Amino acid sequence: MPALPEGSTLALVAPAGASSPERIEQVPRLLESMGWRCKLMPGVSGGSTLDFLSADDDVRLTDLHAAFADPQVDAVYTLRGGYGCARLLDRIDTSLLRAHPKPLIGYSDITTLHALRDALGQPGWHAPMPASDLLTEGGARDIHALREALQGGTRSGQVIAPAMQAHALNRGVSARGRLVGGNLAVYAALLGTPWQPRIEDSILYLEDVGEAPYRVDRMLTQLRLAGLLDDAAGFLVGSFTDEDYPQAVLADLLHATGKPVLAGWPSGHCSPHTPLPLGVEVEMDVAGRRLTLR
Repeated sequence: MPALPEGSTLALVAPAGASSPERIEQVPRLLESMGWRCKLMPGVSGGSTLDFLSADDDVRLTDLHAAFADPQVDAVYTLRGGYGCARLLDRIDTSLLRAHPKPLIGYSDITTLHALRDALGQPGWHAPMPASDLLTEGGARDIHALREALQGGTRSGQVIAPAMQAHALNRGVSARGRLVGGNLAVYAALLGTPWQPRIEDSILYLEDVGEAPYRVDRMLTQLRLAGLLDDAAGFLVGSFTDEDYPQAVLADLLHATGKPVLAGWPSGHCSPHTPLPLGVEVEMDVAGRRLTLR
């Protein structure tokens, strides 16, 4: 992916949940202090009859299209996740996205948009979002890593090796493929739709938050029955933030595939949150606990 050096312009969009007016006001100041220019799209606080959305579908879709089409915008940065991207899927202009393949940055519900763009061959960043992450008490620790990742871009041979311990779920030696995935619940919700991800020979990255082990089992089983676990070349397991970590479930379903597993990766609904380049060819080294971009 291209680097986003100081002076690059980020369009700020809210394709899913709403942010408070105070957060929306603070975000541009924060990102500008990191060296970027910001363009706050007009619909980010439009409001909706559905209070879990930042604005009505038409407004959110218009903002998204305008952000990608704007020649002055270098990347599209989502303010937060929540829910709402799936409501836009069948109306997104894929011809417009193909014509403007600029990076998309975000995670959680933004997994939906990453999956759509991956089908178009367009990579993006699974990374902390400004309104929901960077402005929180623990967000300061992620600012340096985010700036370093986005301003550096991606290059062949680049190594991503966050500080992490060996994990009991780890299996195998290495695997190679495109890095795909994101939030497990969002990924499972795409199954059976025209936007069901194709992950043959890919490294499948998964994370989630607030899901009890039986719910993680249900969603992973859905992926298994759809053939996605067998299709994957290996698994990168991010944070699963819940009082009861679903280790037994993850071991039961992922180890049964016989594919390499690298777990405990610090990305997802957690801090620190290591930015991940989705849609990029990587080699996963289980023992070395690192990814090498190819």
